[in-house]
Amino acid sequence: MNINFLLLNADKTELLVVRPAKHGHLFENLSVNIDDCIIPESSTIKNLGVIFDSRLTFQPHIKSITKTAFFHLSNIAKIRPILSLRDAETLIHAFVSSRLDYCNVLLSGLPNYAIRSLQLVQNAAARLLTKTRKYDHITPVLSELLTPYTPARPLRSLDAALLVIPSINKKSLGFRAFAYRAPYLWNTLPLHVKEASSVENFKSRLKTHLYSLFYGLP
Repeated sequence: MNINFLLLNADKTELLVVRPAKHGHLFENLSVNIDDCIIPESSTIKNLGVIFDSRLTFQPHIKSITKTAFFHLSNIAKIRPILSLRDAETLIHAFVSSRLDYCNVLLSGLPNYAIRSLQLVQNAAARLLTKTRKYDHITPVLSELLTPYTPARPLRSLDAALLVIPSINKKSLGFRAFAYRAPYLWNTLPLHVKEASSVENFKSRLKTHLYSLFYGLP
């Protein structure tokens, strides 16, 4: 590194070895030596705000998001009685939804039990926003945020299974709100995907549709 006029910052350099659980014993007490600087292995490292672990379960990252999100929800709940719906929505998007959305593509493919805590955060945010009681079912609350699209006169779009996309200020965080993003993404799906008869059938058709888009298949 000295030849290239580079200097290693040992305080900001970490080593993470990604390996399956069955091979964990092969990499115990691993370290690397760079310019006489010993870099020991870390159990987790943080890069661009995302916490990575050696098995890529992202559980430390999910736990961190959950802890921070519930902390902010608790603070917002203290002043919720004096907030308007719009102000409460702005605070929740700024302090909670933004954390759930950040780099969430890395969580794709994780089992349901691994991301259940994130769903609990989203449910708690919806309860706080709509002032729903703790033990009331949250599914009807989330459904109320979506409105089926009904044209003023008979059109072909009447049978397209569309949802109403609310008007929001796209220059703010409003375009990331569930009430906007959910119908927006739903309306972009082909009709045969939206007409799936069950959740499992919907997942199967959606996977096929996304696969076709990615690889440019007809």
